[in-house]
Amino acid sequence: MIGFALVGLVAVLALGVGLVGGGIAAHAQASNAADGAALAAAPVTFRPFGATGGPASEAARFARMNGATLVRCACPIDESWNARTVEVLVVRVIVLPVVGSVRIPAMSRATFEPAALLADTP
Repeated sequence: MIGFALVGLVAVLALGVGLVGGGIAAHAQASNAADGAALAAAPVTFRPFGATGGPASEAARFARMNGATLVRCACPIDESWNARTVEVLVVRVIVLPVVGSVRIPAMSRATFEPAALLADTP
């Protein structure tokens, strides 16, 4: 009887550790997707630089390539030479055993300084 209880306890603990580990990994992946999306969108607010669309479509494309979906992109086009910061929100959906589908949001910002394109580099 004690053996069955011990096996059950170990199984529950293993499931809990797996769920926590899966959640931590998914959060890291969502954060990476948000960072990539923000970094892709920031320079496109100034010029396309080879992008096929605007800042939001570049952010969405990079989020998708990293397994997430773009929810929001505060990435207005600004043709001035002033520094600008973009902000994106992405969601990564994962499926965890017992729990089911879970949405993991992540936000990121990136700053782009067009004037740095004119700076002399050694």
